[in-house]
Amino acid sequence: MQLDHATGWCRGVRHCPSPNFNPRPEGEISLLVIHNISLPPGCFGTGKVQQFFQNRLSVDEHDFFREIANLQVSAHFLIERDGAITQFVSCLDRAWHAGVSCFASREGCNDFSIGIELEGTDDQPFDDAQYDSLIRLGRLLQQAYPAITPERVCGHSDIAPGRKTDPGPAFDWQRLREAAIVV
Repeated sequence: MQLDHATGWCRGVRHCPSPNFNPRPEGEISLLVIHNISLPPGCFGTGKVQQFFQNRLSVDEHDFFREIANLQVSAHFLIERDGAITQFVSCLDRAWHAGVSCFASREGCNDFSIGIELEGTDDQPFDDAQYDSLIRLGRLLQQAYPAITPERVCGHSDIAPGRKTDPGPAFDWQRLREAAIVV
C-alpha cells in the first residue's frame, strides 16, 4: 500500500469513489478519526456500506435503509472484517464522516481529518485482520501527514460526545497504543 501524494489516493487498496465529498479548506490534515459501521446494523460483508457511501442503497431491501435513505455521507476508508481496505474519497478532499464535531476546541473536524470506518458495531470485537490493516494504514497516513500525531488519533465518540458512540467499547485502543499509533 502506498499513498500518491499528488492525488491523495492509495495504491494497493480498492477504490470505490463516493460523490459525497467536497474540497478540503486550506490547511493541514491533522486528525485521524476511527468509526464503525455495518449495514444492515450488525450484518457484515453485505456490500451495503459501499452502496451507502455511493448513494446507491436500495431502501426496499431493509427497513433501516429507509431511515438513512436521504443521508449523504462518506469516509476516506473502510476496513472490512477480513482486513480489506476500500478508499472512497481522496485524502486531499473533505469526506463527510464526522458531522457536528469538535477536537481541541476546533469545530468542523471534516475540514482537517481523515475518517476510517471499521466494519463492525460498538459491542462486537473487531477482527485481527482489521487491526492489522488499521495499523498499516494509520502508519502510512501518519508518515504522509506528520501533523497526525499519536495524540491526534481518536474515535468518533471523542469528537461528537453524546451524539456518537463509535468505535465503541469493543474497540481495542491498547492494540493501537502498542503499535505506537495512539498514546
